[in-house]
Amino acid sequence: MFLITKILVSAILIGLVTEVARVFPKYGGIIAALPLVSLLSLFWLYMQGDQTTNLSKFTLGVLWGFPATAVLLIIVAISLKASLSLFISIGFGVGGWILFLTLQDFLVKKVSPFFVN
Repeated sequence: MFLITKILVSAILIGLVTEVARVFPKYGGIIAALPLVSLLSLFWLYMQGDQTTNLSKFTLGVLWGFPATAVLLIIVAISLKASLSLFISIGFGVGGWILFLTLQDFLVKKVSPFFVN
């Protein structure tokens, strides 16, 4: 029953955001940029009894993915502005996202030994 509740509440929120975006694209985008999924996920994890250490790891994971998500959105926006189809734009964006996360992970592993005692 809890799973169904999570799905319904999450779906309703996504539906509301897309309806706002249909009428007011800019404001729909601003609302969509809110960390709704992150906060909902954090809330659902808490309601399921997850430990605060897991919640902390989750939030750090969200932060880790944030720069790559920004890259994805920039690529999609540029691709759409260049009149590419939505699916090609998303494909390029996901490719950029994967590339950025890989590069980010590589650089952090290379640089981190310099900051360890």
